[in-house]
Amino acid sequence: MSPANSPVLCYVTERRTLDAPAGTAAEAAVLETAARAAAAGVDWIQIREPDLAGGALLHLAAECVRRCAPARILVNDRLDVALAAGAGGVHLGGRGLPVAAVRGWCHQHAPAEFLVGASCHSPEEARAAERDGADYLFFGPVFATPSKLAYGPPQGLDRLAEAARAVRIPMLAIGGVTPQNAAACIAAGARGVAAIRWFQQRELATAVAALRAACRQPGTNG
Repeated sequence: MSPANSPVLCYVTERRTLDAPAGTAAEAAVLETAARAAAAGVDWIQIREPDLAGGALLHLAAECVRRCAPARILVNDRLDVALAAGAGGVHLGGRGLPVAAVRGWCHQHAPAEFLVGASCHSPEEARAAERDGADYLFFGPVFATPSKLAYGPPQGLDRLAEAARAVRIPMLAIGGVTPQNAAACIAAGARGVAAIRWFQQRELATAVAALRAACRQPGTNG
């Protein structure tokens, strides 16, 4: 997961929330932000650009793999793009490819270290994804956040803890995570946190350091 089992920090891209014009300039802004996040010490970068055409997405993913080492690059939903770009895994949403089918295919064709992750919004979904072969899970939205309004009201820490107890594989908390609540997520059983806007700040090194420090506060599981 991460060095010495320390909490995983994952930057999830969303070019529409960046201060950049549309088109290739927005894609360049995603790459620049991802490179800065990697340099600041994030562990994973999930490329989540569902409306980006296949060729542009492949270029973005491949450039992230090239420029963002040692961060692990994950591609949302597009297994073909993830493999073609040499990414470290694919992240499956609730309406995407089934976890079991992807896991079965990857056992035969993908590198052994290639991760298959899945989003879940309940303990039941978490157990199903683990049973189907997911390596890790995202659970959320834990707190209120504009980017997760479509997924319903915040789940809260109690629900996060219930989902984390339901599975053995690592679970990352997503949705409104900040240094003010990250420690509570780890204490609830999350193995890390994922965010969009927190990693888009101008002083990114400071932002990443603050979030990592919060995840390692005394009394958490980090």
